[in-house]
Amino acid sequence: MKDKVIAVFDIGKTNKKILLFNYNLKLVSEIEEKFAQIRDDDGFECDDIDLIEKWIRKSILKLIRSEEYDLTAVNFATYGATLVYLDSNGKILTPVYNYLKPIDENIPLELYKRYGGRDEFCRRTASPALGMLNSGLQVLWLKSTKTEVFSKTRHILHFPQYLSYLLTDKIYSEHTSIGCHTALWDFDNMKYHQWVTDESLPVPEPVAVSTLNEVEIEGKKIKIGIGIHDSSASLAPYFASDRDSFLLVSTGTWCINMNPFNTEKLTAEQLMQDCLCYLSINMRPVKSSRLFLGHFHETALREISKYFKIQEDSFKLIKPELKLFNKLNSKFRDRKVFFKEGEKSRELNEEPDLFEFDNFVEAYHQLMIELCDLTVEAIGMVIPVKDDTKSLYITGGFSKNDLFRKFIASSFPHLKVYTSEVSNATALGAALVILQSLEPGIMPVLDLGLNECLISK
Repeated sequence: MKDKVIAVFDIGKTNKKILLFNYNLKLVSEIEEKFAQIRDDDGFECDDIDLIEKWIRKSILKLIRSEEYDLTAVNFATYGATLVYLDSNGKILTPVYNYLKPIDENIPLELYKRYGGRDEFCRRTASPALGMLNSGLQVLWLKSTKTEVFSKTRHILHFPQYLSYLLTDKIYSEHTSIGCHTALWDFDNMKYHQWVTDESLPVPEPVAVSTLNEVEIEGKKIKIGIGIHDSSASLAPYFASDRDSFLLVSTGTWCINMNPFNTEKLTAEQLMQDCLCYLSINMRPVKSSRLFLGHFHETALREISKYFKIQEDSFKLIKPELKLFNKLNSKFRDRKVFFKEGEKSRELNEEPDLFEFDNFVEAYHQLMIELCDLTVEAIGMVIPVKDDTKSLYITGGFSKNDLFRKFIASSFPHLKVYTSEVSNATALGAALVILQSLEPGIMPVLDLGLNECLISK
C-alpha cells in the first residue's frame, strides 16, 4: 500500500526543494534543485520563473505516477517581497523581479506625504522603508516606470499564491504574505492600508492560510494549498508544540527574532532599528527584529583568520572559556574592537585593532561578545514591558555555536533556552497547515530537536 504524502515546494533564493511528508509529518523524501538565475528586462538578476513552473509541473506528474507514494496534497512556501502581475487572461506580464533590485527613492515620497509622513506610514504598516523589499512599493515602481505593463495588470499575487494559482487557476491572497514588510497592511486596523483602495490596486482580499482547493490531474484528485510565506511557515511547528509564550531566534545570514505574543504597537524608534511585524498563520502580528548576524560574523572572521594565519573554519573548535570572557569584559568594558563606537552602532570597523589580542581564540571570543551583545539588544526590542515569555528557541547555523549558545542562555537566565534542530522547518510548517485542513483535530507529535542550553555546562 502506497504511503499518503503531502508535497511541499520550498522555494528559496538559492535552493529550491520538493519535500514529502507523511500524515505523521515525518519527512520521507527530499529533492533539492539549484536553478541558474536569468536577467530581467532591465538586466538585473532574477529567478527563472519559466524553469520553476516546468519543474513544479514535472515533479507533480512524477509523484502522481509514483509506485511508492500516494500524493494527496500540495503546498508552497517561498521567500517574501515578491509579486507576480497577471493580465486579463491570467497570463504573467513580467519577470519575477528581485527584491534586491534598486528603486528610485523618490517613488514612494508622495505616498508617505499623503498618509502622515514616512515614519507614520512605516509604523502603521509595520514595514521599515526597505525599497523593493516593501513589495507594495514594487507596484508603485511598476506603475511609474513601466506604465504600459501596469495598465494591463488585472491581478497582483504574492509569489506563494502565484505558484498555487498555476495548479488551481484561483486568485488568492493570505495574511502571511501580506504581513511581511510589504507596506500593504494596516496593523492598527488589521486590514489593507487605505492607500491600497485609493490606488485601486488589484489585490485579492486575504483568506485563511488553511484554504484548500481540489484539482484533478491525470485522473488523480489532489488538494492544493494557497501557499505561505517562509518565515511564518517556520513558526508554525512551534505554535503546534508549545502552549506557552515563546521567542524564536532564527539565525543565519540574518538573525530574525520573532515574538508572536507581543501585542505592543511598533514605535517609530523600533522601526529605525530594523524592527517590523509579520503576520502568523493565526493572523496575529508577530513582532520581530533583524540583525545582519551571519554577515557580520563572516566578514570579521575573515579578518581574524587572515591576521592570525588560521583557517576560517577553525572557530568551530573553540569552546567557551569563562576566564577569557572575564578578562576581555574587563579589558574592553568601555570600548569595542569589531564595531564602531556609538549607541546601538551596527557598523563594522573596516580595520579592527587585532594587535590587541594574543591569539585567534582570544580575538574570536571578543568578536562573539560583541555580536552577542547586539543579538541580545535586538531580542530585547521584541520583549514587551509586561512579559510572560517562558521559552526561547535558537534555530539555524548559530544554534551550533558553543559561544553563542552560552552567551544567549546566560543573558536570559529567567527563560528556558533551547536549541532546536528542525530540518526544513519552513516546509514542515507548510505541510502542517495542510494536514490540519485535511485531518481536522489530528495533530502528530512533532520532534523539534530540542536541547536545553544550561549556563552551568
